[in-house]
Amino acid sequence: MSFPVIKGSSYILVHTPNILKQGGSTQTTTRAKDPNDEYLKQMDDHLRSFEEFVGYAPNQAYIGNILPNDLEEIEQPWYENDNLLEAKKEGQFGEIMPEDQFIALIKHVDVFDLVKLSEEFCEKGQNLVNEHPILKEMDIDLGAGEPKEDLQKLVDEHSEPLYLDNELVGCVKKAHETDINLSAHVIYENLIAKASAVLAMKDLEYRNEDVDLSEVDYILECSEEACGDINQRGGGNFAKAIGEMAGCNDATGSDVRSFCAAPAHAMVNAAALVKAGVYDNVAVVAGGSVAKLGMNGKDHVKKEMPILEDGLGGFAIIISKNDGVNPIIRTDIVGRHKVGTGSSPQAVISSLVTDPLDKHEISIKDIDKYSVEMQNPEITKPAGAGNVPESNYKMIAALGVKRGDLERKELMDFVGEHGMPGFAPTQGHIPSGVPFVGPAVEMIKDGKINNAMIIGKGSLFLGRMTNLFDGVSFVMERNKGTEPEKSEVSDKEIKNMIADAMRQMAENITGESN
Repeated sequence: MSFPVIKGSSYILVHTPNILKQGGSTQTTTRAKDPNDEYLKQMDDHLRSFEEFVGYAPNQAYIGNILPNDLEEIEQPWYENDNLLEAKKEGQFGEIMPEDQFIALIKHVDVFDLVKLSEEFCEKGQNLVNEHPILKEMDIDLGAGEPKEDLQKLVDEHSEPLYLDNELVGCVKKAHETDINLSAHVIYENLIAKASAVLAMKDLEYRNEDVDLSEVDYILECSEEACGDINQRGGGNFAKAIGEMAGCNDATGSDVRSFCAAPAHAMVNAAALVKAGVYDNVAVVAGGSVAKLGMNGKDHVKKEMPILEDGLGGFAIIISKNDGVNPIIRTDIVGRHKVGTGSSPQAVISSLVTDPLDKHEISIKDIDKYSVEMQNPEITKPAGAGNVPESNYKMIAALGVKRGDLERKELMDFVGEHGMPGFAPTQGHIPSGVPFVGPAVEMIKDGKINNAMIIGKGSLFLGRMTNLFDGVSFVMERNKGTEPEKSEVSDKEIKNMIADAMRQMAENITGESN
């Protein structure tokens, strides 16, 4: 059986302290309630520099300069200056972009002239664009810009401001006078999600010589944002908007939504489309979430920490036909949280892990690595959410003990051997399984592991439509090579074969009669 392969992946981060202050949900709700709140006053003292953001070990793991398990060898807290790594803003899987270059990209992906930038920024920003290996190839023209007094007037009229170092450098205008779905803040969130997704797509092509975005047939976008107007709120389509900017001229696409679980759903959908022969190359992509910036910031400030949710995350992955080389996606081993599964931790893990493995008589220990809810514990623990990845690994191990797959004394060994530290930014959909796809591909190809299970989980009850949980999983595996294609036989060859057979039969009959 021939399975689709993971042909390439990219992971990007954008350091966005100003966007955090202006647009993050914790900050906007706090500001609306009390503009003089003490937390707002203290934020600047707890924001990291670009160099500190880049040198942060989990961020270096995210872009591929170290493996996730390498974090175990680095002293914590990872955010302490003495524990920062060499600040490399480019890695094997992607890059870390500063906020000024990103603002230029936001302007570029705006096709309705809703983003206005200052004259001073446009002059400097064009140079920033020309210094970037990807942006300089995108024909970005920032134009002459606007006088600052005009920008301030737009902000006073409810445009969403864009700041750099607390200085107004631009704004995002509303797209409709009365439609709240096209308000300045919604457009601001959507353009930022779009821009970071475009960066991930372009970076995917830039770092993977086998990937050509012009050959992408279909795009599945799986962030947590929604675009539409009053008549079709959330109607989409981010996928085609991203493809347009990334140069995927032969692609169509659509959006996949399921809270944090959406990327795993999109990966399974992409694999199925390629396996069925509907499309040859499917891209799964997501940009970052403005709302999640500084989400746990109050707890970080209370504990005298830097606000660690100060960057957007994005990723792009290409699923293609089997090439005999890259790791495959086992479309026959897919876990799913069903409507009737229930929401207990044991029921969830059983549906996503053991149920699909049991169908193929695969033990829990036969999967070398599990990637599930890879949130960075330095972000979640101060907020009282604990070490989320570790909790999941303990649940998988405990289930293995209960089933007899491993002995009780093996429980913590299992966590260490089959798990890894959380390293992804808490961007909702970003941590849910997919950050390990890139490292897993390389580890499988290098012979370090044979397979990995990617698990996406989501909280559907947040939408107030159902109390159901959600989740889906799939298995990546070493490619054993493609089966040799059966050569086609021509009509002439078939006729000759029949003639030879009849001649042989005649000779046999003659021989027997003699």
